[in-house]
Amino acid sequence: MKGDRMTETTSDAYYRSGEFLDVLSLDAWEHLGGPVRAALQGAPRELPIADLGAGSGLGVLVAARALPGAEIVAVEPSIVQRAALLARVGTDRELRQCVTVVAADAQTAELPERLGAALAINMIGHLAPDARRALWHRLADRLAAGAPLVVNAQPPAEAVTVPESEFAAVRVGRHTYRGSGSAEPVSDGEVAWHMRYQITDDQGRTVRDLRVTYRWHVVSVAALSDELAEAGFTVTAGPLDVLRAVR
Repeated sequence: MKGDRMTETTSDAYYRSGEFLDVLSLDAWEHLGGPVRAALQGAPRELPIADLGAGSGLGVLVAARALPGAEIVAVEPSIVQRAALLARVGTDRELRQCVTVVAADAQTAELPERLGAALAINMIGHLAPDARRALWHRLADRLAAGAPLVVNAQPPAEAVTVPESEFAAVRVGRHTYRGSGSAEPVSDGEVAWHMRYQITDDQGRTVRDLRVTYRWHVVSVAALSDELAEAGFTVTAGPLDVLRAVR
């Protein structure tokens, strides 16, 4: 039996900010849900779905509703995100029957030999270009004929400066959770995101104020489509830069 390393949390990009991510992602997934569901249509339900970088499980919910009864392998390396993911799955009897949570990253996770679909939503910026291309080839070997790989490209498409802006604000009880961020180039293909997470009370007073920085590999829709085509996929672009790739 493999034991968890004590240093796991130090390499977790979301160790400090993870508690904010689910609630601040709800609105984004309200918009993403439709394009992702549409891209999953036609997936063979008798084969498992891999959700790579499943986060807190918002994409798992979309996949489970799009393909009722299908087995889902939810892969998530962040211990904080995985805790939220398992809590979401654990409170739903149907999800408990079909979702397996795997503590690994997309490159090294043990995946079923054949897949009926794969999701890689809001996560590819964590992968350097070579790792990204290797992942597309790995998935191409496992996806059944016609089974979709659903992936999205997130801005910025190039390594440019992004001014500070608020991306979400959600009221929970007497508190409002806010997320904002800015980015600056650190190389030709990478930016550093400087994120700020705040909690304010019903009087507007700051309860918590957290700042974190993480690196992100940028990629355009065109470049991502080219990578997928090189791996043997036929790519269709949908709303919100959600791509459906099939072989």
